[in-house]
Amino acid sequence: MSMRIGQWMDRIQRYGLLRDKPLTLRLFVFSALLVAVPLVLVGLISYQRSADVLESEGRESSLQIIEQVKSHIEYYVRDFEITTLGIVNHPDVTRLLRMRTAEEIQQSGIRPAVVQMLKNASYSRSDISNITLVLDGRQTFDTAGVRSPYPADELRKEYWYADVPLQGTPKLISRVIRWPDGRQEQVFSIVRRLMSPQTLEPAGMLIMDVNFKRIQEISEMVSIGRTGFLYMVDAQNHYVYHPDLSLVGTPAEPGHTGQMTEESGALITGDKPSLFLTYSLSPYLGWRLVTVLPYKELTDGTDYIGRTILWTLIIALTAAYLLGIGFAASLVGPIRRLQAYMRRVEVGDFSVKLEVRSKDEIGLLTHGFNKMVERLESLLEEIYFSRLKETEASLRQKESELKVLQSQLNPHFLYNSLETIRGMALDQDMDDIASMSGALAKLLRYNLKNDRPVVTLREELLFCRMYLRVQQYRFEDRLDSEFDVPDWALELPVVKFALQPIVENSIIHGMEPGAAPMRIRISARRDGDASFLVAVEDTGVGMPVEVLSRIRLDLEQKDVLAGGDHIGVANVHRRIVYVYGEAYGGRIDSREGGGTTVTLRFPAEARRQADTDEGLSPLRKAGLPLSSPEQKGGSDSVQRAVGG
Repeated sequence: MSMRIGQWMDRIQRYGLLRDKPLTLRLFVFSALLVAVPLVLVGLISYQRSADVLESEGRESSLQIIEQVKSHIEYYVRDFEITTLGIVNHPDVTRLLRMRTAEEIQQSGIRPAVVQMLKNASYSRSDISNITLVLDGRQTFDTAGVRSPYPADELRKEYWYADVPLQGTPKLISRVIRWPDGRQEQVFSIVRRLMSPQTLEPAGMLIMDVNFKRIQEISEMVSIGRTGFLYMVDAQNHYVYHPDLSLVGTPAEPGHTGQMTEESGALITGDKPSLFLTYSLSPYLGWRLVTVLPYKELTDGTDYIGRTILWTLIIALTAAYLLGIGFAASLVGPIRRLQAYMRRVEVGDFSVKLEVRSKDEIGLLTHGFNKMVERLESLLEEIYFSRLKETEASLRQKESELKVLQSQLNPHFLYNSLETIRGMALDQDMDDIASMSGALAKLLRYNLKNDRPVVTLREELLFCRMYLRVQQYRFEDRLDSEFDVPDWALELPVVKFALQPIVENSIIHGMEPGAAPMRIRISARRDGDASFLVAVEDTGVGMPVEVLSRIRLDLEQKDVLAGGDHIGVANVHRRIVYVYGEAYGGRIDSREGGGTTVTLRFPAEARRQADTDEGLSPLRKAGLPLSSPEQKGGSDSVQRAVGG
């Protein structure tokens, strides 16, 4: 888990906004996040949980209130339904329903008895405002007297008229009665259809108007928050009761009641401000009781919790800021001190040594830095003394070579002797001896001119031609040569003694007694715009794969001093690399019985170096040998596989 957190923090530093910021700022941000993120999460969860708990408690409390109010109202209304049932089943009402016309009712004299019966029922309960008995198309009876000559027509205009059950089941409606004296009275009416005893068809309607004061008292007895209230709607979504009496009988807000799809529940409206509604349906009454409470009033407790969480977060962030600064200073201070000492090491001051003040990671880093500086100083001393020893060894080698040369026959005396032999051979008409001695003299003269590491390709080809002429006197028809070099390449610079050692190797290792004659071909061609290739090809016996692999491995070595006194493929390759760089050098290809090809790559526009060492590496400037000025042509001790 800690590894994953570390990887996550590393990604934030690598790709985030803090990638190039100071360590102090990053430490502060991370410490603040470590404090703030958990607090915010806990705060949000606590806030949401508190809101859910308060909402749940508010819903349960409101539902309990609704159930209590519903129970009281149902019990209260049931008494009046029993009273209406007694009226419907009264003998005078039954007799009245048998009469078909108003004249028949008038002649029967039953009206006073029916009116008295209705008054007796009305007087039995003080909260009964009026009882009306309507016979369709005939007469109307009520406890307050006839109010209209055509009351049935007016009743049919009411929104609830068509919904009164035909089988005589009572229906509850809420309405406002407007009395002739201008008074308005809110009532709920228990309405029953009257059925004809002969046809069992609807013959009229009984309407008992009960003053709503008692239901209003029951509704107002409950307390729903500070500003909440309760209202009731019927099945047609009309207000049965509302604290605002002007709304009674009017359609309720469809946006609210339309969401009340279950028998009971709670919802939060999208109004401004939001309202918390709790509702429950009374199957007996056919009414839906709804409590209304501003949602802000319900969540006052969560607002307090939110403010508490906010202040806690501010205090915690302040503490984290102070702690982060102190923590960052304790880490960054030693790091900056270490950084200052590193700058001194950068400029070559290896005498610095930091005091280790702790045993933590910073202390271990400081200790490691001290060890590293000590090791660097030791390595520099070793390199210095190693270079010094190499220079001394090189000087001793030069002295040894000089002594060897001094102990040998004077080269100039040998050159003059060869010229004398050539002159005497010409006097005696011995052209072959004269030609051979002349070629040997030119070879010796070229060897003596070793003051330049770079010559033209023309000079190197002339040297090879003289060498091949001498060898052809030895091998006669068994050795043939060919030069295929275009004019543009003749004045290009090459390393001195680059071709003759390759030709010598071809003769020594490519020719065997009794084998077919061998041909050596030297050619040049372009290799792009920046370089050219010189190839030495022979038709000799070639070499086995393991020998070829060993030579190629030797060519890959970077030791420029390798080769000693022997000049061969590896030595030529290293001298080319030394003078021109890693992009140039030699390559060898061969197969057993199929000849050998050595290809040398040179820069096409390199400046010819004659009497100066300018442009050579520090090793060259130090006087270390690049090649031997002497050729041991024809020596059987020379090993081709190692460039000898």
